[in-house]
Amino acid sequence: MRAMILAAGRGDRMRPLTDHTPKSLLPVGGKPLIEWHLEKLARAGVTRVVINHAWLGALIEAQLGNGARFGLSIVYSAEGQALGTAGGIARAMPHLGNAPFLVVNADIFTGVDYVPLVQRRPALAPQTLAHIVLVDNPEHHPDGDFALGGGRVSDEAQPRLTFAGIGVYDPALFSGIQPGARAQLAPLLRAAMRDGRVTGEHFTGMWSDVGTPERLARVEAMIRNRGGDHV
Repeated sequence: MRAMILAAGRGDRMRPLTDHTPKSLLPVGGKPLIEWHLEKLARAGVTRVVINHAWLGALIEAQLGNGARFGLSIVYSAEGQALGTAGGIARAMPHLGNAPFLVVNADIFTGVDYVPLVQRRPALAPQTLAHIVLVDNPEHHPDGDFALGGGRVSDEAQPRLTFAGIGVYDPALFSGIQPGARAQLAPLLRAAMRDGRVTGEHFTGMWSDVGTPERLARVEAMIRNRGGDHV
């Protein structure tokens, strides 16, 4: 399975840290945030990763190169102006192939195991367009995003969980987006949910949306307390 890391966001809430450094390259636990994902993807058996970028994208390419030091082949999808989550995926589709692929937000830090997503889900169930990971609602997002019941994800039921920024997607989910168009992922997922075509799983372990300097500091402290263990 191929994978994509979404790294095109400007990171306004992280300013001034992101004025001169892309959010995905902010250090945590002694390495750039995005490198934690790359190492986990390599351990899960992924060999090809697409990374999109917009703000200070040249710095991302200079830091990560072709991916060889991670045991990966990295290709880049430069956007100039960020196209949004779905727009970025649609633009990168020529690099992602015709089979389901894994997408991870660069600005999360988590203990989610990518192995089941990569190795045990080589294809989605028939008629399924997406399989997403949900987590308990963090304090900054108490109302959550979606509900999970019987393995299916809904936008209507309660209680609601928070989308973790991790999912496996069928290319057909993005077929209606023209390359270069700006689009967000959530409306596509909600439309697929109405047709019963989104499955999910609830992860109850460590997860953080590293969206502010305060959350970055909390993750740093957690890693330090754990002695630098792998996540």
